[in-house]
Amino acid sequence: MDPETGAIAQKEFDRAQLELDQNNVLAALACLERALSIWDDPLWHSRLGFCIAKQRGQITQALKLCHTAIEHDPENSLHYLYLGKVYLVAGNTNEALQAFRQGKILGGGTELELMLNAIGTRKPPVISFLSRNNLLNKYLGIILGRFGLR
Repeated sequence: MDPETGAIAQKEFDRAQLELDQNNVLAALACLERALSIWDDPLWHSRLGFCIAKQRGQITQALKLCHTAIEHDPENSLHYLYLGKVYLVAGNTNEALQAFRQGKILGGGTELELMLNAIGTRKPPVISFLSRNNLLNKYLGIILGRFGLR
């Protein structure tokens, strides 16, 4: 690839990143598709995965793209951020938390921290020696929560 086409692809990618920062996923998707048609950089796949999951609902393809990006650069916390966002779009909060936590371990920035805080943490079970799924724990937690005691 010559330097001119690489510069054009990088410019499109930078524009896509700006659109993602402004939460304009549709415009980011268009820019990313143009950039990747010029230069297929696997490090950009996680962002594309999030965009197609959010706009087109193609969760399986989005997860493949995110995992491809992680395979090429496993130390990049941004890939885990976008993987977690794809899991949130899919409605899988547990997997999203795992991805966000892995990104945080790798030195993730404030956006990972914001996503973790937005999901929140669960309170410990009311009766600690019983499992969280125990019916007694479940309903005691609900009742105490309704009375504002928990």
